[in-house]
Amino acid sequence: MSFNMSDKRTANQENGQNLKETEIICENCHATTTGSYCSQCGQPVESTLKYFWNVILHILDDVFSFDSRASRTLWPLLIRPAFLTNEYIAGRRVHYVPPLRLYLFISIIFFIALKFFAGSESGGFINLNAGSSLKQVEQQISILEQSKKTAGPAVLANIDIELARFRQYQESLSTNQNTAIKAMTTELVDLEMLRINNRAPLNEKDQKRYNQITKHLEQTKNGEPLEFLENGFSIGNNKDGSFTIDYLSKENNEKLTKYIDALEEKAARAFQSDATPLIKEAIGKLPQLMFILLPIFALLLKVMYLFSKRLYLEHLTVALHSHSFIFLMILLLELLDYFQSAIRDSSPSIADYIGTFSVFLFTWIPIYLFIMQKRIYRQGYLLTAAKFGLTGISYLILIALTGVIAFIWGLADS
Repeated sequence: MSFNMSDKRTANQENGQNLKETEIICENCHATTTGSYCSQCGQPVESTLKYFWNVILHILDDVFSFDSRASRTLWPLLIRPAFLTNEYIAGRRVHYVPPLRLYLFISIIFFIALKFFAGSESGGFINLNAGSSLKQVEQQISILEQSKKTAGPAVLANIDIELARFRQYQESLSTNQNTAIKAMTTELVDLEMLRINNRAPLNEKDQKRYNQITKHLEQTKNGEPLEFLENGFSIGNNKDGSFTIDYLSKENNEKLTKYIDALEEKAARAFQSDATPLIKEAIGKLPQLMFILLPIFALLLKVMYLFSKRLYLEHLTVALHSHSFIFLMILLLELLDYFQSAIRDSSPSIADYIGTFSVFLFTWIPIYLFIMQKRIYRQGYLLTAAKFGLTGISYLILIALTGVIAFIWGLADS
């Protein structure tokens, strides 16, 4: 019996010693605590002042540690409209990536990729398919040179004119470093190949576009200001092109007008030489602006569904999920376009299938958003369609305004 009592006393002493070892003094209120948080003031026991590398690892873990939740989140985000939002609002949240973290993760990748596509010559929205166009031009030059050998005198002059034109295209695409010239030449080659493949003259719309680009191309090569920049490009809010604000003094308005004139001149030079740095600067401003636009969009939904008894944070969750979906879809479309450009010459049939699939994905975006709005707010189809249209138009205006602000901001910093 004494042996058992001795064992108990020893065990109690060891437990007391372990308890003392786990007791920590809070650095804020100096109270004794044994958990991860102080029971008196709530401050975390673990210090936030750590080695820099440990902090970086924690941040990366917070942002990218989607573990198994990623597969349960990304797939429904793409194909199940409103599923994630309804699950989150209903309180079933632990199995999915939180909306804000999801938005941050996708938007970071999206805007990084967007800047890459902006500077890419083989894909994206700047100088699209320049490499492919050069190959088409070289093939057409070879065909025209072979045609000259057997052509009669009546068509020989026309072949020489067309051959000279395609050699100019070849020079612009292979040796010219001006991005604007390459982009315009690429579009001209696309129109030329459309005429050649159809074995018929261009229709009225395409011919008008061809003549317009040809004129702009000559103006750029000669160093002349482009027609659309001379007549249409102005940041000024007055008829004379000046920019004034009513409550500013005359002297400050004059300074503002000079600053705006300098921005317009900088934009004109960028459009006539290489607009890629300017576009990259503007894209670099979009993440901050879009983060401001998110709560505005949520407020717009709150106004549209004022009597739905939804909390503002519920509308914000809708905004986060819908923007995550849109960014992810645009990213997929850009990747498909890039891949399609790369295989267009080697595998034209696969490229055509990719093009068809891209059209389907693009069409899925508005359909998805409409179904999402219908399933979340649970109103009739006609009322949902009306509100979806009003919300869409209002948001497109906000997006256009955001684009203008990003452009001017990027112009100022470029």
